[in-house]
Amino acid sequence: MAPTDAEVLAALAGVVDPELGADIVELGMVRSVEIRPGGEVAVEVALTVAGCPLRTQLRTDVESHVSALPGVTSVELSMGEMTPEERAAVMDKARRRAQEDRAVSLDIPVSARVLAVASGKGGVGKSSVTVNLAVALARRGLVVGILDADIWGFSVPRLLGMQGELRAEAKKIVPMEQPVGEGLLKVVSMGFLAKEDEAIMWRGLILNRAVQQFLEDVRWGHLDYLLIDMPPGTGDIQMGLARMLPRTEVLVVTTPPVAAQKVAARAADMARKGHLRVAGVVENMGPFVCEHGDSYPLFGEGGGARLAAELGVPLVGSVPLHPDMSAAGDAGTPVAVSDGPLSAAFGDLARAVAETVAPVVEVSGCTARMLDHVEQALDAAGA
Repeated sequence: MAPTDAEVLAALAGVVDPELGADIVELGMVRSVEIRPGGEVAVEVALTVAGCPLRTQLRTDVESHVSALPGVTSVELSMGEMTPEERAAVMDKARRRAQEDRAVSLDIPVSARVLAVASGKGGVGKSSVTVNLAVALARRGLVVGILDADIWGFSVPRLLGMQGELRAEAKKIVPMEQPVGEGLLKVVSMGFLAKEDEAIMWRGLILNRAVQQFLEDVRWGHLDYLLIDMPPGTGDIQMGLARMLPRTEVLVVTTPPVAAQKVAARAADMARKGHLRVAGVVENMGPFVCEHGDSYPLFGEGGGARLAAELGVPLVGSVPLHPDMSAAGDAGTPVAVSDGPLSAAFGDLARAVAETVAPVVEVSGCTARMLDHVEQALDAAGA
């Protein structure tokens, strides 16, 4: 049976404008939905400006969310430009949202893409993926922040070979920095505040406050990307992040086995229930390829592709199982800075993120610049 209008709108509520941090239904960007015979669904979406750089991303998200509904055979999407009245209504909603979010004032540029690297369980190599993706993006000449939100199980400093203590200037925490080629990493982690073998025995509310401080009280400065290494599971920190930083997009990390795929799906489900965009899936520990070219799927194969198809999102990349990964992590020298199959895999992953999945685009005529004006006006009114 074909879906109802309400079911299509519910699916479209999972499409989030990454700049405004709200779904396109709430923002009033969905002008019409038509269910046609044979399961064809026609959707009309209005953009703030016709040449919005996020047009391709929004098109992909709308098509993937609607086509995933049972009974849908095809999706016809038309995109137009908002009238001045519609644009004013959207910015009024953005203004109200910005006012509501003033309690968590963030020093994260509106133009920066925020990617939470998440998983449903531990042991899938989520932190290794976060660190090496950040390094590979920095090798492209980008400024990449890493927020280690795994307060209990921090590992980012060791994986990067970074030591030291965070310092403060003018009541703001200054991230630790590490140049990578033409790019730069800016890192904040509990590992710079606590001993590596010291247990952090905090409960949910305190954990949330720690993450909020890392978001609110850090002088991030210019960023192209902020990667957030999430703790495993679907707990307090995940829910708090959706509230504090609603423009976050989620990369779900899984390993090939079906059991891992099913658990990872929970992380995606929680993201969508928090109205966060699921940007794609990364498969870690894929088939091991020996020096003779033979492939050995020691942990199975196809889990990443199956999960991506189930979620209706792209499989952004697959990282093979290789002994160099653990050795590089122990030595604090990420595999993405060297040569070899792992470096190539993370280079491909960074290329997919930067060019297709979550590109940093010039948004001078789009909603981000409008939102900048809104926030500046709020700052002026507060002053």
